[in-house]
Amino acid sequence: QVQLVESGGGLVQPGGSLRLSCVVSGYSFGHYAMGWFRQAPGKEREGVACIYDSGGKTQYADSVRGRFTISRDNVQNTVFLQMNMVNSEDTATYYCAAANIWYCASGFASDGYKYWSQGTQVTVSS
Repeated sequence: QVQLVESGGGLVQPGGSLRLSCVVSGYSFGHYAMGWFRQAPGKEREGVACIYDSGGKTQYADSVRGRFTISRDNVQNTVFLQMNMVNSEDTATYYCAAANIWYCASGFASDGYKYWSQGTQVTVSS
């Protein structure tokens, strides 16, 4: 059974950094794209970042580009989200998702992702 287990969430100060990790099991991890999504209270879920199967290409939402970095380790079946210079707008529940295609879905379309984590809370507050 496919499982996506996150770690690294928590409380962080504005301007600080945080790294999320997502370990995937029961899936051909290295053959498919991986994405990070987030959902703030009262808002729609939005795509944050996506990385192609080999890790050679990435995509980012405009709101996080230059601050967040997505990466992956296809030996350890893990995808990471390095979050730098966080602000209050980054407060949300973060999810990692495994795609059913090797490339990133256009516009972070949710139907391009087959499996999802349970989510981890990131709170940015002073």
